[in-house]
Amino acid sequence: MDEQTLREAVRADAPRIRSDLERLVALPSIAFPGFPREPLNAAAELVIGLLRDAGAPSVRAVEVPDEAPSVLAEWPGSPTVLLYAHYDVQPASHDGWIGDPFEPVLRDGRLHGRGAADDKSGIAAHLAALRAWAGKPPVGVKVLIEGGEENGRQRLARVVEADPDLMRADLMVICDDGNWKLGEPTLTESLRGHGKLTVELSTLGTALHSGQFGGAAPDALLALVRMLATLHDDDGAVAIEGLQDGDWPGAELPEADFRRQAQVLDGVALIGEGSVADRLWAKHAISVLGLDAPGVEEAGNIVIPSARAKVAVRVPPHADPVRSMEAVRRHLEERVPWGAHVRIEVQPASTPIALDGESRAAERALAAAYGTPVARMGSGGSVPLVATLREAYPDAAFVLWGAQDSDHARIHAANESVSLDEVAAIALAEALLLRELAG
Repeated sequence: MDEQTLREAVRADAPRIRSDLERLVALPSIAFPGFPREPLNAAAELVIGLLRDAGAPSVRAVEVPDEAPSVLAEWPGSPTVLLYAHYDVQPASHDGWIGDPFEPVLRDGRLHGRGAADDKSGIAAHLAALRAWAGKPPVGVKVLIEGGEENGRQRLARVVEADPDLMRADLMVICDDGNWKLGEPTLTESLRGHGKLTVELSTLGTALHSGQFGGAAPDALLALVRMLATLHDDDGAVAIEGLQDGDWPGAELPEADFRRQAQVLDGVALIGEGSVADRLWAKHAISVLGLDAPGVEEAGNIVIPSARAKVAVRVPPHADPVRSMEAVRRHLEERVPWGAHVRIEVQPASTPIALDGESRAAERALAAAYGTPVARMGSGGSVPLVATLREAYPDAAFVLWGAQDSDHARIHAANESVSLDEVAAIALAEALLLRELAG
């Protein structure tokens, strides 16, 4: 099948791409504790049906221990390409959303709804690419759609370990990323690892009246804030000894673009040191994700006896994630104020990844789909399964791309959306990639 035929097939498929994505987004498939299992099962069944409609000769649910099922479809052939995405999504409160997060709405060419970009757009792109080939791709294809990526439990790794041949492929296409700028084709060359620490400080046996005891009784929340503040210097750079930071060797991310994409307020400085690309892709980043302490509205006049925080650590490529997490833990333990009692639980960091242009065929296909040269950028985020697959299949090449864009997608936030044009472009890139590999 020639390139023009594939282009026309994807273009004609636009109504089906939108329909697939709307049906997927309408399911609140949240794989976090406390959320119902039924929408996850419904999403898995929908994906199975959509893959059958796309011509899959074999498609089935893959049971994952203590997790929602994943879905695996297979077309025999050689070489073999694995196309990955996930159907589970982040939780979505109604705060800040225009409309219901699970009632997809099209505005100005963008489909809005939780999971529209991350990562149900990846599923829609895979389906459209396979339909462009009329369900008969010219090479072997496996489609893996995970049901528990967002919660970080990484339980699919147990399936990979138990049955290494299940997902074996020559090329792994991870469609859970996106372009650095809307309409600018991008291949991701690195992923940071991601670990977390839960830090709890206790100073008193009970809450105390702040008028009677304040000024002498040590407040646990104040102690915790003081300790967390030591994680960064006055410029916002990470201030922890022993971390293995580097310099980004590739294309720079212009500060003006980053400020716009991050919606940094006028007059507010960026934090850290080095280039923007260094800070995002080659250095550690530490964030405080949450605090357990009295809320402002219900706060009483008390000295607080205990407080807790969750701290996230992003680990850059070529750094040892175990060493990084230990350095952060040690730093916090050595800076506990006033002899407070401290308890720290460490969630190990996933392994960071450096890909370094593993597939020139993917670059050619992506450039052809967009009609413009491809940018090679890093990613500050993490896709833990990539490290698992890379370890299990060391001879496989990896490609990271997707329809998410840094300008407007707002993944994990209110009013998440995806450009349907970007979904179609990534679908075309995948169809062209299969053609490249067949040739």
